[in-house]
Amino acid sequence: MYVLSAILSLTVLGLILGLLLGIAARYLKVESSPIVDEIEALMPGSQCGQCGFPGCRPAAEAVVEGKAPATLCPPGGSALAEQIATLLGLDLDLSDVKEPEHIVARVLEATCIGCTRCFKVCPTDAIVGAPKQIHAVVADACIGCKKCVEVCPTECLQMHQIEVTLRNWRWSKPAVAVAGGATC
Repeated sequence: MYVLSAILSLTVLGLILGLLLGIAARYLKVESSPIVDEIEALMPGSQCGQCGFPGCRPAAEAVVEGKAPATLCPPGGSALAEQIATLLGLDLDLSDVKEPEHIVARVLEATCIGCTRCFKVCPTDAIVGAPKQIHAVVADACIGCKKCVEVCPTECLQMHQIEVTLRNWRWSKPAVAVAGGATC
């Protein structure tokens, strides 16, 4: 009998609290700007902090408010900057934008001590391993932010160019023909 009364009282309590949360969510909802949502959706979403902001959402808000340039995202490169400028109707100067390097971290197993400092700072969880075990980098998840290299005490993490294979090869964008026969 006590078990049934306990189950019944917890069920009623759960339903009441759930109803109160639902009402609070409806009336206390914070509206966000749809343009900020669109720009955040364009960004890589890795929350790497290479732009100087703690994540993609604050960076998108800064771009919309005019506190940051459209070229702020290093992993996005000029393609992302062009999309942001088009969305916001901005004039864009891509002369100072560097295309993102296609690099990944690799672990030198001979010097890895398994200290776990590297995978604690990795924004994409690309480093796997256990304490006092050799770590490994999942190349498909690595964005090349170099945060792991900065904290590694034994310098066993190094950045390497991504080897071009049939799986990751991309055809370079063709030059656009301009009137008069010249190409840009």
